[in-house]
Amino acid sequence: MRVLKSFKILVMLPIFLLATVVTRAQTDKKADELKKLETSVATAKAKVALNEKQLNVADSLITAGTQLIAESKTENKAIEADRKKLDKDNATKQKSLSKLTTSKDKEEAGKARADLKAQDMQYRSDSKALSIRLKDATKMMSTGNANLTKGKATKKNAQDALKISRATLANVQAKYDAASGDKIVTKDKKKK
Repeated sequence: MRVLKSFKILVMLPIFLLATVVTRAQTDKKADELKKLETSVATAKAKVALNEKQLNVADSLITAGTQLIAESKTENKAIEADRKKLDKDNATKQKSLSKLTTSKDKEEAGKARADLKAQDMQYRSDSKALSIRLKDATKMMSTGNANLTKGKATKKNAQDALKISRATLANVQAKYDAASGDKIVTKDKKKK
């Protein structure tokens, strides 16, 4: 009987040891799985943050583009008004100087021709300055349009990516909560 009891102990001892090893291995697997899920949740949160940042950048591009377009339109109107004023002033001065060039007094006519040339040079210089301003305003308009277009495209892509990453985060978070046993807490949070 003693031998039989010793034999039972010898047979049961490895079974108990094996059971503890198997239990420990399952616990380690669960811990590893939880760690992987934690990493997945952190990665998903980072992706959501990145997509939100891209959305903010797109919004700022749209705002900057709209602002540049508005400034360009204002500048174009100012240039148009300045050009009309310059043309009107030039026409008035040229008319009076061309009358003086036909004067019988040669000295006065020569002075009028010189003044007419100077007036023409001044008109060309002022006209060139207005052309440069117009070119800059046009460049500002095209930059604004490019920013606006780029911002709208980026915003659409960022919104789509954000929607996907939020869904992924919710899915991964649900898996993590289910694996860690926090399922009840998650349901309470969703009810609020």
